[in-house]
Amino acid sequence: MHSTTLRWLAAAALAASLSACGSMSPRERDTAVGAGIGAAAGAAITGDVGGAVGGGIVGGVIGNQVGR
Repeated sequence: MHSTTLRWLAAAALAASLSACGSMSPRERDTAVGAGIGAAAGAAITGDVGGAVGGGIVGGVIGNQVGR
Protein backbone atom coordinates (compact mmCIF):
# COMPACT_ATOMS: atom_id res chain seq x y z
CA MET A 1 0.00 0.00 0.00
CA HIS A 2 1.09 3.52 -0.66
CA SER A 3 1.98 5.60 2.40
CA THR A 4 -0.65 8.22 1.51
CA THR A 5 -3.32 5.51 1.53
CA LEU A 6 -2.15 4.32 4.94
CA ARG A 7 -2.31 7.85 6.31
CA TRP A 8 -5.87 8.29 5.05
CA LEU A 9 -6.89 4.94 6.53
CA ALA A 10 -5.35 5.86 9.87
CA ALA A 11 -7.12 9.23 9.84
CA ALA A 12 -10.44 7.53 9.03
CA ALA A 13 -9.93 5.05 11.86
CA LEU A 14 -9.20 7.89 14.26
CA ALA A 15 -12.33 9.78 13.19
CA ALA A 16 -14.46 6.65 13.57
CA SER A 17 -13.06 5.91 17.01
CA LEU A 18 -13.69 9.46 18.19
CA SER A 19 -17.29 9.43 16.95
CA ALA A 20 -18.04 6.35 19.04
CA CYS A 21 -16.76 7.84 22.30
CA GLY A 22 -20.05 9.31 23.54
CA SER A 23 -20.96 6.50 25.94
CA MET A 24 -17.43 5.56 26.99
CA SER A 25 -15.83 6.19 30.35
CA PRO A 26 -12.95 8.69 30.38
CA ARG A 27 -10.43 5.86 30.61
CA GLU A 28 -11.96 3.99 27.67
CA ARG A 29 -12.00 7.20 25.65
CA ASP A 30 -8.33 7.91 26.48
CA THR A 31 -7.43 4.38 25.38
CA ALA A 32 -9.28 4.74 22.07
CA VAL A 33 -7.84 8.18 21.34
CA GLY A 34 -4.33 6.98 22.23
CA ALA A 35 -4.69 3.99 19.93
CA GLY A 36 -5.90 6.16 17.08
CA ILE A 37 -3.15 8.72 17.46
CA GLY A 38 -0.55 5.98 17.86
CA ALA A 39 -1.75 4.20 14.72
CA ALA A 40 -1.65 7.41 12.71
CA ALA A 41 1.84 8.23 14.01
CA GLY A 42 3.09 4.70 13.40
CA ALA A 43 1.80 4.73 9.83
CA ALA A 44 3.29 8.16 9.17
CA ILE A 45 6.69 7.24 10.60
CA THR A 46 7.12 3.78 9.08
CA GLY A 47 4.83 3.96 6.05
CA ASP A 48 3.53 0.43 6.50
CA VAL A 49 0.75 -1.47 8.23
CA GLY A 50 3.06 -3.01 10.82
CA GLY A 51 4.04 0.44 12.04
CA ALA A 52 0.39 1.45 12.28
CA VAL A 53 -0.45 -1.65 14.30
CA GLY A 54 2.53 -1.21 16.61
CA GLY A 55 1.78 2.48 17.07
CA GLY A 56 -1.85 1.69 17.84
CA ILE A 57 -0.90 -0.81 20.50
CA VAL A 58 1.61 1.48 22.17
CA GLY A 59 -0.73 4.47 21.93
CA GLY A 60 -3.60 2.48 23.43
CA VAL A 61 -1.50 1.40 26.39
CA ILE A 62 -0.28 4.96 26.99
CA GLY A 63 -3.81 6.34 26.68
CA ASN A 64 -5.08 3.75 29.13
CA GLN A 65 -2.45 4.67 31.70
CA VAL A 66 -3.01 8.44 31.38
CA GLY A 67 -6.44 8.12 33.02
CA ARG A 68 -5.15 6.36 36.13
